Amino acid sequence: MARSQTNRWLQNLPIAVGMAIGVGLFVNRLWTPQISEWQARSDVAGTIACAFLILTGLLWQRVQPKLPDAVELTGPEGFELAPDLDRPLQVELAWASHLLLTNTVTRSVVVYRGDCTAGQTLLRRGVLGPQAIVKPGPIVQRAINKQQPIYLVDLKVYPGRIEFDYLPENTQGVIVQPLGDRGVLILGANAPRSYTNQDERWIAGIADKLANSIAAATL
Repeated sequence: MARSQTNRWLQNLPIAVGMAIGVGLFVNRLWTPQISEWQARSDVAGTIACAFLILTGLLWQRVQPKLPDAVELTGPEGFELAPDLDRPLQVELAWASHLLLTNTVTRSVVVYRGDCTAGQTLLRRGVLGPQAIVKPGPIVQRAINKQQPIYLVDLKVYPGRIEFDYLPENTQGVIVQPLGDRGVLILGANAPRSYTNQDERWIAGIADKLANSIAAATL
């Protein structure tokens, strides 16, 4: 939050300085009974500088838009693994979830193995939701059936958000990433519109690795 306030202050600084100089030039002109040639040239230069500063501030505000506000997700912190998993798969899931939690805006990770009718929750990590068991709803089912990721950029505007009761109640954004035909990786973020295209590609790569590990463990 402090960083956001600092950035906003820096963006407004050129505008404030430009307006202050402009007011100073105007007052000086009013209180000067006779304008000399050199003062007129100085006023022109000062006016140009004011306009440049104000324009710079306006451009900064357009080039550096306000970032979405992050929230503190509600729920306990935890790390749960299905007890019957092979040790290599446990290590793989722990490694992947740690990377996602520490290198992206992800604050809650869920891994589900199975199809739309039956399956098992393999992992829950980060901020945990009220429900421990994943019951795939229409959105998760569509991602599994079509084998394509679904990114809900601002969860609160989607009526289907009620199916994600295994994520924190105030989750802001969700990525549903298929794990091949073996399940799905579900990520909850603490800010809307916060995953970049690079994040999505990176998450897809981790999901491919997890899909291979889950397939090997179930052979």
